Amino acid sequence: MAIAATEPTSVRAFGPAAALSCRECGERYDLTPRFACEFCFGPLEVAYDFGAVTRADIESGPANIWRYRHLLPVPENVAELPNMNPGLTPLVKADRLAAELGLASLHIKDDSGNPTHSFKDRVVAIAVEAARNFGFTTLSCSSTGNLAGAVGAAAARAGFQSCVFIPAGLEEAKVVMAAVYGGRVVAIDGNYDDVNRFCSELIGDPAGEGWGFVNVNLRPYYGEGSKTLAYEIAEQLGWRLPEQIVIPIASGSQLTKIDKGFQELIKLGLVEDRPYKVFGAQATGCSPVAQAWDKGLDVIQPVKPDTIAKSLAIGNPADGPYVLDIARRTGGSVEHVGDDEVVEAISLLARTEGIFAETAGGVTTGVLRKLVREGRLDPGAETVVLNTGDGLKTLNAVSAGVTATVKPSLKAFAEAGLA
Repeated sequence: MAIAATEPTSVRAFGPAAALSCRECGERYDLTPRFACEFCFGPLEVAYDFGAVTRADIESGPANIWRYRHLLPVPENVAELPNMNPGLTPLVKADRLAAELGLASLHIKDDSGNPTHSFKDRVVAIAVEAARNFGFTTLSCSSTGNLAGAVGAAAARAGFQSCVFIPAGLEEAKVVMAAVYGGRVVAIDGNYDDVNRFCSELIGDPAGEGWGFVNVNLRPYYGEGSKTLAYEIAEQLGWRLPEQIVIPIASGSQLTKIDKGFQELIKLGLVEDRPYKVFGAQATGCSPVAQAWDKGLDVIQPVKPDTIAKSLAIGNPADGPYVLDIARRTGGSVEHVGDDEVVEAISLLARTEGIFAETAGGVTTGVLRKLVREGRLDPGAETVVLNTGDGLKTLNAVSAGVTATVKPSLKAFAEAGLA
């Protein structure tokens, strides 16, 4: 369905993007704020007519996601426009964690280094450019926390008003981070799925006129931001694909777009075409995709979330069936770990690599450890694991404190057994 601004916008405003295409039936549409197919109600995504793109073109670009502008639905001059400029976060060679788990080669893609400390800055950056081109005045979203902060910050930088919707009871740090940028933060008495349903209704109401919901009516453009994770990982590995990758699943969009990014790099001849396995990771308390995987299903049965990994707590993930397809096509799988294992994994990653992950990073690290322990991940293959957010946002999930309290003297230090 098309909402608000419906006139086709200049293709040049969206760079190499040529149309919106239905992921189910292939029907194509103009580049408008439309997110579902009028014929089969399938989700829409951006289709491209790529020109020639070389590694040199990319490497000469800015040190953020705009170095990949020739592969994204953004204008050529996007780096000159007011945006948060996320991306090019570290790909950490995790030798100590690899040794502890018995892996030959392991990297952590640490996206906590983005401006609002989560991968959401990537997707919002693309949505901002779409909102700008469509003439929206308010930037909005339904969110489990990280996206709300990213939208608030991006709206402030780009000059939009903002209003974000979150489930009541979200982590305090995420609420503060969403609110500090000056926009409105509205808590809905329900879970994320209730919030998302409310936002979909608001889009069709006069009260929502002029609003760009980054993950609803701007979703086809927004999702493309996750492709930059695939591009960066390949470039940072020396222009090659990892043999295995572990990705968290909330809606599942990030996983499907990383796979899309890898496939684009192959088709453009920017990397060698070689097999790679994709593993999805969920928390047991919200694991509808993993449950479908275990049962061999092609459809997702919604669940009511109950996990400390609130950023992944989407009980009815829109991209769930596509995640199953990718895991099967690549020879990977979809796994889950309990909250206790999530907490242990956060500590393991911090202790071995100095990376303090939020709970979603604990889920991916915990699933990695489970896959190795159960012999379902090749310990000799090059592996990448995603950490999508900063642990400072989910402090309540872990417990840690001072080793000892002593008087300021060497004698007291020694008497405490610390010397």
